[in-house]
Amino acid sequence: MNISVRNAEKFEFTAENMTWAEGQMAKYPPSRKQSAVMPLLTRAQEQNNGWVSITVMEYVADLLGMPYIRVQEVASFYTMYNLKPVGKHVIEVCTTTPCWLRGSDDVVAACKDELGIGFGETTADGEFTLLEVECAGACVNAPVIAYKKEYYEDLDNDSTRKFIKAIKSGDVPLPGPQTTDRHKSAPQGGPTTLKEFCAVQGGQE
Repeated sequence: MNISVRNAEKFEFTAENMTWAEGQMAKYPPSRKQSAVMPLLTRAQEQNNGWVSITVMEYVADLLGMPYIRVQEVASFYTMYNLKPVGKHVIEVCTTTPCWLRGSDDVVAACKDELGIGFGETTADGEFTLLEVECAGACVNAPVIAYKKEYYEDLDNDSTRKFIKAIKSGDVPLPGPQTTDRHKSAPQGGPTTLKEFCAVQGGQE
């Protein structure tokens, strides 16, 4: 991913974000305030329209008194940091094994078809960016899309299309499972117990 992009203008935290950042740094001894690099990068990305530029990384490095390269190492290692400009709506699709086994290929196909872009691309109008991400940690409700710090779960091709169309119309659905077949993290087919399973199988308890 391109990491040689700068902001057109100088970056610095707003007064509110600076107060927050000082609180984060105060959690550590003065000689260890570099430990706050990840929360500061995250807040800086949120303020900078969803991406971390060289300008932002330099600012965070100066704030923490650490070499720029150390900040870049963190920002380029973790996939939650976007190192180039992104659209207004960032759609993150998990494609690791649990989501793939539960049908993430259908979710990916729906996203690409509805948005007309591939992974790592942004629509011409700057509205949507589509990203492929590693495990979202919500395997029990796979497949999953992350959008604005929320998870949309139990997706299939149809529900993914409805989800994207809803965002386009400004009517974002409630996060969580997008199916009526399961309630939260209940297993496929509804809640069961070992006794019920044995009874169905005609076996011994």
